[in-house]
Amino acid sequence: MKKLLLWSITCIMMLGLRVNAQECAGFAFKEGAGFEMNNFDGKGKPTGKLTYKIAKVSKEGSNTVVTIDMESFNNKGKSELKNTYQMKCDGNVLTLDASSLINEEQMKSFRNMEMKFTYDNIEIPSRLNVGDKLKDASVKGEGKSGPMGVTFNMFIKNRTVAGQEKLTIPAGSYDVYKISSDLNMEMVMGFPVKMEMQSVSYRAPGIIWDLKTETYRKGKLMAYSELAKIY
Repeated sequence: MKKLLLWSITCIMMLGLRVNAQECAGFAFKEGAGFEMNNFDGKGKPTGKLTYKIAKVSKEGSNTVVTIDMESFNNKGKSELKNTYQMKCDGNVLTLDASSLINEEQMKSFRNMEMKFTYDNIEIPSRLNVGDKLKDASVKGEGKSGPMGVTFNMFIKNRTVAGQEKLTIPAGSYDVYKISSDLNMEMVMGFPVKMEMQSVSYRAPGIIWDLKTETYRKGKLMAYSELAKIY
């Protein structure tokens, strides 16, 4: 269950992408474009990578809807997980469907548990200012395994734009906003497994997601990811 919860953390915050294509609120989207994010443990040892590809860009009323294919590889280059999810842009806010935080393999593990999920999606305003408080997000699930009740809850709280700084990563140098948040997760299946962590992400104007993310537990860096390639 701990592996299940740790995987969810890696899905909370991803990377950015800049292309010349259909635009919404300063963000650009193009079918076939993509990017790669390299993952490391707290000591800087490579642990694998994530690749993302924009599979489809469409309109839903006044919203731009982007469908994204994700694939996770271990540090030996072997594919481990795949997922497909959506994000929407309404002209002012980029919204990531919180259901994307539950990946394909997790859903398989929940298959026989009659799980029902409710979501509060992740919202990212197109314009950020230091001191802004961003909307909380969550995934809440309830089900059962035989006679035993099962719950799976994930909360992303206290999302705050903590500052601005210069960030240099393999993909280049950017002026970024630093966003901090608390990650509280719990899975109960007979007994509870809890995790409380903190996340720091770095965003640049006009870029879809995070350029870098860091995950801490009790003040200690546990893992980080950073943008390596845009294509």
